[in-house]
Amino acid sequence: MESNKNLVRAYFVAFRDRDAVWWERFIAPDFVRHDPGLDFEVRGPAGVARLGEVLHGGFSDIEMHVAEVIAEGDRVLARLRFTGRHTGTFQGTPATGNAVDIAVMDFFRVVDGRLTEHWALMDNLSLLKQVGAIDA
Repeated sequence: MESNKNLVRAYFVAFRDRDAVWWERFIAPDFVRHDPGLDFEVRGPAGVARLGEVLHGGFSDIEMHVAEVIAEGDRVLARLRFTGRHTGTFQGTPATGNAVDIAVMDFFRVVDGRLTEHWALMDNLSLLKQVGAIDA
């Protein structure tokens, strides 16, 4: 289980750094991210790359501050904070330069040393308030 926890921690570093080589090695080809906040599918390494383009296109100085990682069997839960600066268009909202800081819970399934599923739960309401898309 410790190796699964380390894999999930490494995912956040690879995502921040847009490490396509890591994605190809550790994201299963049939990987799927279940995320009701997205208007597109995230499947396989290419889907993770697309998600990276969207988030890095809307935010700079992205960091994922992992506070806790819990594993049981093939499942890993990570509690973290996503921070960055809104420097590009995100979900139709032009850049504001505002800092963002939101809570995130990510739940992964690991099979044979690769991430195969990801359930994402982000504080999208706070994010939309912080980028000025809706009134605070």
